[in-house]
Amino acid sequence: MARYTGPKTKIARKFHEPIYGPDKSYEKKPYAPGMHGQNRRRSKTSEYGIQLNEKQKAKYTYGILERQFRKLYSEASRRGGITGEELMKLIEARLDNVVYRLGIARSRAQARQLVSHRHIAVNGNVVNVPSYSLREGDVVSVRERSRSLEVITDALASRANNYPWLEWDNANMCGKFVNYPQRSDIPETINEQLIVDLYSK
Repeated sequence: MARYTGPKTKIARKFHEPIYGPDKSYEKKPYAPGMHGQNRRRSKTSEYGIQLNEKQKAKYTYGILERQFRKLYSEASRRGGITGEELMKLIEARLDNVVYRLGIARSRAQARQLVSHRHIAVNGNVVNVPSYSLREGDVVSVRERSRSLEVITDALASRANNYPWLEWDNANMCGKFVNYPQRSDIPETINEQLIVDLYSK
C-alpha cells in the first residue's frame, strides 16, 4: 500500500472522490472502474463492507501499510480522548504527511521519496523514515544541499495551503509542527468512526 504505483484515477473512482488531489481523468469518469462501472447494479454494501471501505480509503489517501495503520490505531486507543480523532492526529503527525502539508512536496508519494532520499531533517538531524512521528515543537527543514533541487523549488513556488497547526519559514525553508491538529482542521473527508467500529469488533 505504501508503495502503490498503479493508476491513481482507478483508485479515486473506486472511492468516488479524488483522494489524490485534482484529477481531470476522474472528472471525466467519476464512477466505479471497469467497462460496466457506470451502469453496474451493485448489491447493498454490508455494514462491515462500509467500514472496511473507509479504512482502505484512509490507507490509500495517506499511503500507510496495514501493519502501520493498526499500530497507529493501537496507540490512538491508548491515548486519552476520542479514539478516531486521536488516530487522525497521529496520522497527520507522520513526517511524510507534514512534508506534504508544508508544501515541500506536491504529493505524499513525493514527500516519502524526499524523506527516504535524506533531503529532510528534523530538529537539524537527517531523518529518512517517512513514518517518523513528529512531536509538538519539532522543526522540519530541507537540508542545505537539497534546497536547490528543482522538485522542491517547484513545489514551494506553488504552495498555497496554510494549516493552523503548522508554521512555515520560507527564508530558511523550514516549518514547525506547532501542535496536533483539531479534527475540524483536517480537510480529508474520512469518517474515522467507521474505522474505529471496524477495529473494535
